[in-house]
Amino acid sequence: MTDSPAPVSASAPAAPLVLTPLGWRDPFRWLARGLRDVAAAPGIALFYGGCFWLMALVLGWVFRASPEYTMSLVSGCLLVGPFLAMGLYETSRRRELGLPPQLGESITCWDSHMGSMGMLVLVLVVLELLWGRASLVVFAVFFNTGMPSTTGVVQAIFSPGNWQFIVVYLLVGGVFAALVFSSTVVSIPMILDRDTDALTAGIASVRVVLENPGVMLLWGALITALVVLSLWWTWGAGLLVVGPVLGHASWHAYRAAVAAPRAAEPAVSAPPQDGA
Repeated sequence: MTDSPAPVSASAPAAPLVLTPLGWRDPFRWLARGLRDVAAAPGIALFYGGCFWLMALVLGWVFRASPEYTMSLVSGCLLVGPFLAMGLYETSRRRELGLPPQLGESITCWDSHMGSMGMLVLVLVVLELLWGRASLVVFAVFFNTGMPSTTGVVQAIFSPGNWQFIVVYLLVGGVFAALVFSSTVVSIPMILDRDTDALTAGIASVRVVLENPGVMLLWGALITALVVLSLWWTWGAGLLVVGPVLGHASWHAYRAAVAAPRAAEPAVSAPPQDGA
């Protein structure tokens, strides 16, 4: 009689991370897809846009009234911002899957990724604190008479006579901004999509930037320009639209930069063995 053992399933290893080369037109495609997501779920976009606008209004008021608390408030924004962005990513993800976007699902989508998101936010806060400390050092070097008032800060930044201070300040700020951008450009949507840990997602994000430096520089410049323009218009009301568009577009940037994992391989069965 011949005995055939039951099939043995080979455990499939974790899908390797595959990055996709990006082209110069891709950032504009991401923005166009972000606009389509906003048009498909305008209510959700208005909710998150209102949150971004409120954060900008409060930050501007604190900067004018009590500038010494500005950096503390920025830290709070860095705590809240990633969770708001994840809600927009969840809306785009549901549209990809053919599911109806729901505000409730977008608000609570982070609860199953709390550990990874908490670690990533902690890194962002540490970077922001270091950024703030470095800015204070730059001011201390160039303004040895003491920290200027709010009006003095604005005059110092926009005064051509302080070009050395402006160059150093922008260089220091650019370094920290590049660190924040590089570590988050695809990490948060990756945590939502693949439930990866913060370290893996952060490293993948840095890899995307290093392998596509020109395109990522263009993407960062577009984000900066759109945010500045939205803040310039009617007390920052442009964030009502620009914020959600950039959030949805960032999801499409992740989708374009990181290839979707391949479908799991079928189970492998052990060959039958002849027995007497």
